[in-house]
Amino acid sequence: MSRVVVIGAGMGGLAAAARLAAQGHQVTVFEQGDHAGGKLRTLRQDGFAFDTGPSLLTLPAVYRDLFLKTGRALERVVDLQPVEHAFAYRFADGSSVLLPGADPARCAAAFGEAFGEGAAADWRALMARAAAMWQATRDPFLQSPVEGWRTLGTLLRQPRDVGTIAPLTSLRRIGERTLRDPRLRMVLDRYATYTGSDPRRAPAVLATIPYVEQTFGAWHIGGGLGRLADALASRCQERGVEIHLGSPVARVQITNGRATGVILDTGKQVDADFVVANADARLVYTDLVQTPKTKRLRTTLQRRSDSLAGFVILAAVRGRTPGLAHHNLWFPHDYDAEFDDIFGRTPRPVQDPTIYACVPDDAQMRPDDDHESWFILVNAPGQGVIDWRRDQRADHYADHVLARLAERGMDIRDRVLWRRVHTPAALEQSTWSPGGAIYGTSSNGARAAFTRPANRSPVPGLYLVGGSAHPGGGLPLVGMGAAIVADLIGPAPTGPTDPTQGRGTPRESKSSG
Repeated sequence: MSRVVVIGAGMGGLAAAARLAAQGHQVTVFEQGDHAGGKLRTLRQDGFAFDTGPSLLTLPAVYRDLFLKTGRALERVVDLQPVEHAFAYRFADGSSVLLPGADPARCAAAFGEAFGEGAAADWRALMARAAAMWQATRDPFLQSPVEGWRTLGTLLRQPRDVGTIAPLTSLRRIGERTLRDPRLRMVLDRYATYTGSDPRRAPAVLATIPYVEQTFGAWHIGGGLGRLADALASRCQERGVEIHLGSPVARVQITNGRATGVILDTGKQVDADFVVANADARLVYTDLVQTPKTKRLRTTLQRRSDSLAGFVILAAVRGRTPGLAHHNLWFPHDYDAEFDDIFGRTPRPVQDPTIYACVPDDAQMRPDDDHESWFILVNAPGQGVIDWRRDQRADHYADHVLARLAERGMDIRDRVLWRRVHTPAALEQSTWSPGGAIYGTSSNGARAAFTRPANRSPVPGLYLVGGSAHPGGGLPLVGMGAAIVADLIGPAPTGPTDPTQGRGTPRESKSSG
């Protein structure tokens, strides 16, 4: 039996731990915080419940596969619910559209009813292109290890695939070419923020996100998505994984150029045959590991722009609000100004932000039928770019966001019983995400989406998983990354291991990617 240490109990770390334990490894997880699940958490207070990280589950097949291969089926441990009437988009001109939770054809029809038949035809054309992108990238890229530009070269061997993926085209540009209605283009642009990016610079391949969302459905978990994290932590423990909370790792132990364990903040040394880091890649290569093999990678990561961060208001609201969907968006007059405020030369809190509110119609997430739990999110520059800890900045900006929401016809201020504000500074502290950047580095630029840090590091025995590593952030991609890591490490050897010989399995001895 070989030993694996996982740094971080985020969803990527837990998913990798469960898979590796099922493959026969002895797995120990060290988490610096006080809970498992990382950004995926449901906060409960006074009968109100809020998903404070991801508020939407797409592509549930990733987690169905994970739970089936490690024990009981996903639906036996959580209440997985499809969300109908999932998204309500409201625009500055007063128009709106309500989208179903699944089926691109039905979504196109909804756009057609709201904006005219031309909008329906345009959306169908975009989703057909996105479906081709998905087919071209799913197996060779999203579900496979990467080797930087060599992987992209493999993807683009066929001229047809070059035209489909359009690696040098931005998401904004493909929207301009396909969607005539500016409101449809705003909806498409929004999906760049799923990777913390600017649609004017993010790659066109991100059009696969709405395709996946609409094809495989939008899903909720009864009681809050945090129950998925609880179920996965329980699955890990059922498989014999040890999870140590409040146990920060100071550095990865390197012996003869290979990762051989970790050193905890307490100074305790924990030996291992493999180390899996579920932490921001920049933190891994800057603070936890510094070897000649990682120098160039460290420099490259330091040059990349952070993903956007998020400013969150959790509001306990009295009364029920007619016309709300599970997921609600209010767009501003000038969407580009939002990205200028975040990614421009003089970043600042967004003055006229897109406002997102998740208000689940879930009896387990409110004290009774006469109250609502509002999770309100606006995109924001990270801590350090501006100082979110400055006196009263957070409260003043929360007031500003709620006032903007009122200007757009949704004034909840006199119904708010209490509120809690989470800034990028708070996210940075709780999850070790530099600056509170939700997705690590952004996908701004033609190469960024295809050149995230590989799951197999340049240091033998060290692997990366999580939103800042391949294939990217969000619950489905993090789950895919965990499957890649488990496959790279492979099953535990069945015979005794000679500690004087080189560690590893046959898969580990392959050339690094």
